[in-house]
Formats: sequence, structure tokens, C-alpha cells
Amino acid sequence: MSIQYKQLYLHQRPIGNTTDDDVRMRTVDVDELADGQLLIKNDYFSLDPAIRGWMSAEPNYMPPIGLGEVVRSSTVGTVVESKHSDFAVGDQVYGLNGWEEYSLSDGYFLTKVPTDNQFPLHYYLSVFGAVGLTAYFGITDTAELKAGDTLLMSAAAGAVGSLGGQLAKNMGCRVVGLAGTDDKCQWLKDELGFDAVINYKTESGNLEAAISAACPEGVDVYFDNVGGEILDAALLNLRDNARIVFCGSISTYNASEPVPGPYNYWQILAKSAVVKGFLVSAYFEQFEAGAAALAELLVEEKIDFKYEIIEGFDNTLSAFHKLFDGSNTGKLMLKV
Repeated sequence: MSIQYKQLYLHQRPIGNTTDDDVRMRTVDVDELADGQLLIKNDYFSLDPAIRGWMSAEPNYMPPIGLGEVVRSSTVGTVVESKHSDFAVGDQVYGLNGWEEYSLSDGYFLTKVPTDNQFPLHYYLSVFGAVGLTAYFGITDTAELKAGDTLLMSAAAGAVGSLGGQLAKNMGCRVVGLAGTDDKCQWLKDELGFDAVINYKTESGNLEAAISAACPEGVDVYFDNVGGEILDAALLNLRDNARIVFCGSISTYNASEPVPGPYNYWQILAKSAVVKGFLVSAYFEQFEAGAAALAELLVEEKIDFKYEIIEGFDNTLSAFHKLFDGSNTGKLMLKV
């Protein structure tokens, strides 16, 4: 099978927001597969803040995307040709590939969609994919939450934050969210059942006090998706023996200069707190079980989630910018 398709590759490392000069489009050809390879026709690919970090040359939990390489991303699609013993033509799969119409894979970090799947395929990039599994394992395991704990969730209206907050509520925790618009705050409280929500933009300069008012007995677990000033305010509201789950730092991804702080890091010592870096890849062997657990919660209407799908390959970069201007709610994806 000979296939010609479009992909987006990293031409140069961005400074600040990613531009068309940084990420460019090209056409590539696949004429023949080697043994152990498979070809996937991508239906959707993911738009995540972490991708911006991978574009940088700074050390990360994954190697930086090399100049000239396709932009790394999660995808979901259908196997159209295979010389891999574990995958057959017609299998629907999700995993780590790239911003491209087709993906040539060796099967690394690739999982099959269950044959009895009853949900839309894009759910495997959202609630059943890396985003949902990040929330699931981060809350049910890494955070060491127990009933009665107070969880403070940053980026609470985002894909990880909104699911993670609901999972904590299901465990009997008190959940306080941080979001950037009144509409998002209203959604989290009225529809998802968060106990309290803070608009961190309107409370800028007074965030420490706002968190204190919403968490009068202090924070047992802070789930950090953003870093920066919000992390500093959270640090001043920790309870003794608090846990911080460090999942992301979106506030720094577009920084063009070294980022100071956190200024209040000394609170880790003062409160005998624990900071734990969390990568969902550590749970890869449990992905299928985690997705099944989330599917059960969804069927039982114990969780809800929002997503936004942008259509058209050519709209990838403009859609990606929505992650950093706060205009998206829930999981952001592109339909190829």
C-alpha cells in the first residue's frame, strides 16, 4: 500500500506562543512497512499543554521533539496495514503518535479500543485516554486521598481538573476548584458538584485569602496543573502532612525567560508536606482497567465531562492556541 499524507513537524523551537514559523506542514509518503510496523489512519488527535513543553529543548519527562520531527501527540484511529503480530487491519487503537493524517507505528505505547466499545471513538482521547487516566490514577492512587480530605484543584475546568474533581467527590472528599471565568466556575459548582470554586483572575492579588476562605481547615491535597502564582498561593494554605500532586505547569510553558519561584516553597518544610511528580505513563499496564472503571462511572452517571472538537487538519495550530488563552473548556481535540 502506498500512502501520501500531511503532517505537522517542528521546524524551529518556539519562543513564547507557537507560530507557523515554528510548526510547518509537509507531505510524506509510505510505500512499504517493515516487519513490526503498522499504519494507522488517524480520526482524531489530541491538543494538550504538554506538547508545548516537548517543543522546547529543556529537559522533560520525554525527550524534546527533534527539529524536523512530527509534533508528538496522542491519536486515535484505525489500523489500515500491519506487519505487527499484535495488531490487525481494522483494529481501532489509541496511543502516542503525532499531528498527522496517518501514523507509522512500531506499537509503542499503543492500546486497542475494546471490540465491544459503545462510546464515540474520540472518548479514547478524552475520558478514556491519557487525560481521563491522568485524572483517575492521580486522584485514586497518587494523591492518597481519603474521605473527608480537602482537595484543591487548579485548572479545574480543564479536562484533567474537571474529571479529577468529580472522582474526588465520589470518594467523599471536599473539592475546591480554581478556574478563570465566571461561566467555568458556575459549571463546576452547579453541574459537577464542586463544593466551592474560585475565579483566580478576579481574585488575582488576593488569591491566598480566597483559598483560605474556601478551605478554612487548610488543603490536604493540592493537584497542581499550572504552577506559578497559583502554586504559591496554595502553598500558604497547606495543612500539616499535605500532599502536592505535581501534574503540570501550564503557566510556564510559553515563558521566554527563566521563571522565578515558587517563592513559598519553604511551606513544604513548615507543613511536613510531600511533593510528588506524577506521570500517567507509570500506569501504562493498568490503562485498560482504568478506562473500564471510568466507563462504568460514566454509564452510572457519576461523572460528566466536556470536550471541544475542532475540525480540519489546517486548523491545528489555531486550535492549539486555545489551550493558552483559556478559551477552551474540557478536553480539546482535532478531527482530522
